[in-house]
Amino acid sequence: MRALLVANPAATTTSARTRDVLTHALASEMKLEAVTTEYRGHARDLGRRAAEHGIDLVVALGGDGTVNEVVNGLLHNGPDPERLPRLAVVPGGSTNVFARALGLPNDAVEATGALLDALREQRERTVGLGLAAGTPGTEDESVPARWFTFCAGFGFDAGVVGRVEQQRERGKRSTHALYVRQLMRQFWEEPNRRHGAVTLERPGADPVTDLVLSIVCNTSPWTYLGNRPIYASPEASFDTALDVLALNRLSTPTVARHVTQLLTSTPERGPRGKHAVSLHDLTDFTLHSKVPLPFQMDGDHLGLRTSVRFTGVRRALRVIV
Repeated sequence: MRALLVANPAATTTSARTRDVLTHALASEMKLEAVTTEYRGHARDLGRRAAEHGIDLVVALGGDGTVNEVVNGLLHNGPDPERLPRLAVVPGGSTNVFARALGLPNDAVEATGALLDALREQRERTVGLGLAAGTPGTEDESVPARWFTFCAGFGFDAGVVGRVEQQRERGKRSTHALYVRQLMRQFWEEPNRRHGAVTLERPGADPVTDLVLSIVCNTSPWTYLGNRPIYASPEASFDTALDVLALNRLSTPTVARHVTQLLTSTPERGPRGKHAVSLHDLTDFTLHSKVPLPFQMDGDHLGLRTSVRFTGVRRALRVIV
């Protein structure tokens, strides 16, 4: 088996020694090339090269951002599960939503052991992914399409992600406390929290208007608070298209109610109420905004957008589990 290990040296929870141990463990079972990423987008370039050169397996060692880049490289020319390399993930970030949603251990060493067992037992599954692109006929139509593995956000939650990235660029560590602080600051400074600017349009249905927050989920849980899974869209699955949780108001009572619902959410019950909109298994829809709003995918802030078109693609990529 020809394999490529893509390792992010800035991964939050792995050290150089850990990466060396994992590399030797993997190399004992396969013909392995290990590459450490050197710049933003490097993992994407490596994934694309692997797809073009007939590599059998690509192992992403890092957080959700590294995984997202690898996936976008693998799918540069579109999904083709039978032809493309299989993907394996060894979690090394602070949250690792995609890996944990697949049922993988959150510890890098344990995950490597699980990966080797899965390869010996030929355990894999084909997962669906989300694709976001600029909307034709809008000022964002030239924005290139990009795949996401577990979530995207347009509006409030993307603003929180952007604030966290700013703090990390200033040397702050990515912790759950940091996210909570930035969430509160985004809430108090959110200009559209009482009158949302986003409209969701989908074929064969009336538009859903005046949304403040819109979270697009490709799987459930949506994220984790420490070891606690958070279910924004409990029905979301790698086997279906995309789910959406949206809110049309962010008053203090509304936020308190829905935050409590998120913290107590389960695989059977997520946020609900008159200000919440939950949609399941959407293959094609568009989010439009009256004003430019923050946009994020898999926890990576991508700047401001006014319109994003989403496509849920079933059976997009084979993953080792």
